[in-house]
Amino acid sequence: MKIIGLIGGISWVSTADYYKLINQGMNEKMGGLNFSECLIYSFNYADIKKNNDANDWDRTFEMLFKACQFLKSGGAEAILLCANTMHLIADRLEKAIDLPIIHIATETAIQIEKQNLKKVALLGTKFTMELDFFKEKLSARGIEAIIPENSEDRDFLHTTIFEELGKGIVTDETKKHILRITNELIENGAEGVILGCTELPLVIKPEDVTVPVFDTTLIHSNAAIAFQLS
Repeated sequence: MKIIGLIGGISWVSTADYYKLINQGMNEKMGGLNFSECLIYSFNYADIKKNNDANDWDRTFEMLFKACQFLKSGGAEAILLCANTMHLIADRLEKAIDLPIIHIATETAIQIEKQNLKKVALLGTKFTMELDFFKEKLSARGIEAIIPENSEDRDFLHTTIFEELGKGIVTDETKKHILRITNELIENGAEGVILGCTELPLVIKPEDVTVPVFDTTLIHSNAAIAFQLS
């Protein structure tokens, strides 16, 4: 079994999901008392959020690079960034640390391609929705990503992710609002929905919408298992 390193705490809620999903999935594959051999470096979310608010991605890179070095020194043979937004610097980190970083957007694109979908909704933080780092991985496979047209809807998703979901808080009102945004994107031609924030599966379930749902946390965790067993 290959050893993987997880960079989490962004947020701890989704990091716990990663740990659970990877270990459960590994045990389903191997049986007995076999579970994932992994290392976790968990950040104080407030430090990352401070950088995000200042748009200081160089500082975030420095922090994540040190975490990658820590994991590599512990024997990690690949790295998972347990947050979609952090993949803004994933390619840069991969070159600097000289270890594979299993890219959440690439793995998601592969799963969408398997279902022959060409147009999907992308939900997440404003960084994930508005910048190109996630969409580029999709477009490389001929997949178009659409995001909420209304800036107020994008602001709502962004704020909710940090102020509620990242703390493990889920309310009926929030779910109703996010489903309204999602259904509008489906009406605008989305053939599937990417939960492009690792906390969004707390709110949206496959049975909530009429099109396929791509849970990036689950997809990323399955990719980690495949790597470990490769």
